[in-house]
Amino acid sequence: MENPRPEKVADVEEIHAAINSSDAVLLTEYRGMSVASISKLRRVLRPLGAEYKVYKNTLVRIAADRAGIENLEPLLHGPTAVTFIKGDAVEAAKALREFAKTEPKLIVKGGVLGSSVLDAAQAAALADMPPRVQVLAEIAGLLEAPLSNIASLLEAPVRDIAYAIAALEEKQSEAA
Repeated sequence: MENPRPEKVADVEEIHAAINSSDAVLLTEYRGMSVASISKLRRVLRPLGAEYKVYKNTLVRIAADRAGIENLEPLLHGPTAVTFIKGDAVEAAKALREFAKTEPKLIVKGGVLGSSVLDAAQAAALADMPPRVQVLAEIAGLLEAPLSNIASLLEAPVRDIAYAIAALEEKQSEAA
């Protein structure tokens, strides 16, 4: 971009900042979608910490390059919208997939998770994962089970001594 206009420079900076502050970025094709449909999608994504924006592919490519994201170029063909996700990328991917069921013109092209570029299949696999909250609950359950076993093992000698004392007291009361 030779001598870019100030608004283009501002757009690149905005995209770059959004990429850097996002946990994930998903790219979609929106060709043929109505403005009302795009607005509805934005309302669906907003509570999930995701923002759906339309930018020129060239500006997204420049911002991604500045953010150190390589190999995004193949995803930047045709009309592309960017979903910046702050929070659970799985929930946003699920929301895009569900929305695409009623709006088939919405196509998930791929995205970025961490520093990895995802193709369409990998982005779809992201939507198939369990939500972050569920994964954390499962991990907590896995961690809790051994702790429960340790607590039971530590209680066992005390419990055994209590049973022995009770049995001894019962035996002495029978003898008396």
